[in-house]
Amino acid sequence: MPTTSTRSFALRIGALLAILGGAYGLWLTTSSVHSPKTLLVYVGAASKPPTEEVIRLYEKKTGVKVEAIFGGSGYILSQMKLAKRGDVYFPGSSDYMEKAKREGDIVPETERIVVYLVPAINVRKGNPKRIRNLRDLTREDLKVAIANPEGVCVGAYAVEMIERRFTPDQRAKFQKNVINYTESCEKTATAISLKMADAVIGWRVFEHWDPARIETIPLSKEDIPRIGYIPVAIAKYTQDRTAAQAFVSFLVGPEGRAIYAKYRYFATAEAAAAWIGEKKPVGGEYSVPAHWLKR
Repeated sequence: MPTTSTRSFALRIGALLAILGGAYGLWLTTSSVHSPKTLLVYVGAASKPPTEEVIRLYEKKTGVKVEAIFGGSGYILSQMKLAKRGDVYFPGSSDYMEKAKREGDIVPETERIVVYLVPAINVRKGNPKRIRNLRDLTREDLKVAIANPEGVCVGAYAVEMIERRFTPDQRAKFQKNVINYTESCEKTATAISLKMADAVIGWRVFEHWDPARIETIPLSKEDIPRIGYIPVAIAKYTQDRTAAQAFVSFLVGPEGRAIYAKYRYFATAEAAAAWIGEKKPVGGEYSVPAHWLKR
């Protein structure tokens, strides 16, 4: 028959095991909240090559898996809203971040600017069609592509420039030359790499995505309406704001910025303005006229 001291010892052991079990359960819960295996990030394709590299480095350093969905900024925003899940929204321009803020899809105070962008004409290496400026894109001998302005930021920039700088006759000639609306920035650049078009209105950095096949023709400073930037923010749908914030902080930190610099993205609005040769409005939002939509 157990003695009183034996029963007391057993009770103490049981209590200790219960405490340890509770602590282990709390650790598991905390671990699952603060160290997720996967982050879901919606990324505008305007930053695809460097962002893929940033993600690989982040995964290697942290062990956190980052599932990135790339595409046109408007399209990925619609995906995130429909799914009601995701940790970070990382569009290709301020236009769609403004929409995300207005519609309550992100946490506004978490927004950060990663890099700045300038629109340009992109042609095949060597510029075989001798394209010099925006008005050359109205020539009858050219095939031109732009991104779909309904959901892709660089397409909206193209429309904004054409609407501001072309006469109705010039606009009609340009639209006649447009052979395709591409679905993302990546596919806009690919239209040149694969010789599907003679020219696209894209971003200056496309040349640095594929320097062997793409060349940038700078636009005149009068043709450029504004400097773009690539923002990032935590999605309201995240289940772990701490983990989402850690990824955002890495993007805008020294290691992330070094990778974007390697692909020649501008780190500041001042650097972008210096390349243009004139100060320009930064960011903002443009509403595409209806006659450019639903082609």
